[in-house]
Amino acid sequence: MTPAATLSRRFVEAFSGHPRLWQAPGRINLIGEHVDYCGGPVMPGAIDRSVTVAAAANNTGALRVHTPLGRATLPLDRFTANGDWRDYVAGMAFALAEAGHIEALQGHDLIIDSTVPVGVGVSSSAALEVAVGLALSDGGVSGAELARIAQRAENDFVGMPCGIMDQFASACGQASHLLLLDCATLECEPVPFPEAARLVLIDSGVAHSHATGAYRDRRADCEAAAASLGVTLLAEVADPGALDSLSGNPLKRARHVLGEIRRTRQARDALIAGDLAGVGKLMNESHASLSHDMEVSTPEVDRLAGLAQSTHGVFGARMMGGGFGGSVIALVDAEAEAEVCAQLSAQWSHASGQDATVFSAAIGQGAGEIVP
Repeated sequence: MTPAATLSRRFVEAFSGHPRLWQAPGRINLIGEHVDYCGGPVMPGAIDRSVTVAAAANNTGALRVHTPLGRATLPLDRFTANGDWRDYVAGMAFALAEAGHIEALQGHDLIIDSTVPVGVGVSSSAALEVAVGLALSDGGVSGAELARIAQRAENDFVGMPCGIMDQFASACGQASHLLLLDCATLECEPVPFPEAARLVLIDSGVAHSHATGAYRDRRADCEAAAASLGVTLLAEVADPGALDSLSGNPLKRARHVLGEIRRTRQARDALIAGDLAGVGKLMNESHASLSHDMEVSTPEVDRLAGLAQSTHGVFGARMMGGGFGGSVIALVDAEAEAEVCAQLSAQWSHASGQDATVFSAAIGQGAGEIVP
């Protein structure tokens, strides 16, 4: 029995009626970090690990939810934030209702399962939001519109001031392609991912908690820099020399953002040219900037990135995600993939004193319906 068929059977056993099934993947981001909320370009891709939701309307005014993290009944007329996965699920119901796509108090039965690792920077939260959004709207909202609604749910109901990259990659990803996404306009260019390369993720073992304030502080610094420069978004700054008027944290954050925008555009050109060494060099530079100017790395993540960068068969590596822990992503020669994974696993286990989590991530398809 397929995983989808198993989930359908579990739904029928738990609730009355027969569900439709929806999936939304996690994502990687090759390059372009902490620029999405500044209106800059990013280069994410959906991965081959997804959140899956079996769902049917129940007309009770509540969400009855079964997940690997627990079960809950969420009455939508008196829901209060809990600070956990329940906020993402209910937040999507409220955001969809605000956008006019569902009746606010219709209610649904949901069984949620996931193969997306949590806390390692592959955006399990965005995958959950997008999958639940498809389920609650019965597939009536998709693509960029679904990404915007999922971002609104995370911003307004979860309280995380994220950009739109994660939700867009999950909702709109294309198999075997990265997406060069302009986060100001949502214009998107598919960029073929070379067959000669693989992506390897190494979990630092440091749980990141940027939703608690540090991420907000970085975004506030970027907004302060933009206001000082007379623009709405830092990506609108055309002359890097304009940064000479800044100082302190706003200067450092703006320096990272403008440099990362340049690196992301150069990485697109290098990928198309098949220059994997050039892409790797840009990834290494990205990590240095994230560590020194954006200050979102940790000593452990810096050490892990340096270890990956010095490993034979690795073109380049950097921290991935909002920071303060999580994973390092490495661009790897396809022929050396197994050796690189084994070497990094052994070396990081020894260095960190704990079992290392190392896995390859294939570029997969974006969100959609599953037919068992």
